[in-house]
Amino acid sequence: MILDAHGHIGRWPDFLIPDPTAEGLVRHMDRLGITAMGVSHLLAVGPDAGTGNRLAAEAAAAHPGRFGVWEVANPHHRHPLTGGPAVWGIKLHPDVHLCALDDPRYDHVWEYAREHGMPVLSHGQTGSPWSDPSRFAAVAARHPGVPLLMGHSGLEPDGFARAAAIAADHPALYLETCGSKITGRWIARLVALAGADRVVYGSDACFLDLRAGYGKLALAPLDDEARALVAGGNLARILGPALGRTLTASRGTRP
Repeated sequence: MILDAHGHIGRWPDFLIPDPTAEGLVRHMDRLGITAMGVSHLLAVGPDAGTGNRLAAEAAAAHPGRFGVWEVANPHHRHPLTGGPAVWGIKLHPDVHLCALDDPRYDHVWEYAREHGMPVLSHGQTGSPWSDPSRFAAVAARHPGVPLLMGHSGLEPDGFARAAAIAADHPALYLETCGSKITGRWIARLVALAGADRVVYGSDACFLDLRAGYGKLALAPLDDEARALVAGGNLARILGPALGRTLTASRGTRP
């Protein structure tokens, strides 16, 4: 089972996305053998979290078993989180929203995630005043019961090792691998630094090409056990029953 932790649907104003559709993602997922992907809609990351979250849920319903939804929480425009049957967890983007990950305006997110047993996936960017790995350390220390995925593992090569060291100190903090600057060798090094049970595969499709993202993991110098954990085993453990609901939806479509 291959699970992609970090995907998107929709368009972004200053980034070329040749195919922003759920259908396009599913075609590539089928070619690569990817079981399911966690997605947030880019409209939700941008100006309209409520509508974008609804569109992501509609895409999941249209493709049973293929998508879990990361509901985006915008700290400036408070809106209800639905926790619907397709939801895997909550998505934060501190750099778009200009709100530091450990800002009190996200307190309702951590409380909601704790109460509902949900993980949180956040954009992480080394050197950013909003999402530097040090912000993840602060949140993980305050909310040790909430699984927290550091999107992009810090994003920049000069921060990968630092992100891994921080994750190693916090049992509920995980490194997520997507990004144009990460390589298969860096994925293997993150595993060596933080542990194979602390690294989660993600592609950032449809921003980035799904084939290239998965190819980095497929060709990374890892043993079979570590590759299986990164490719899906770790995320399956984090998601628990939420993944089961996704896969059951797929079985329910068969005659």
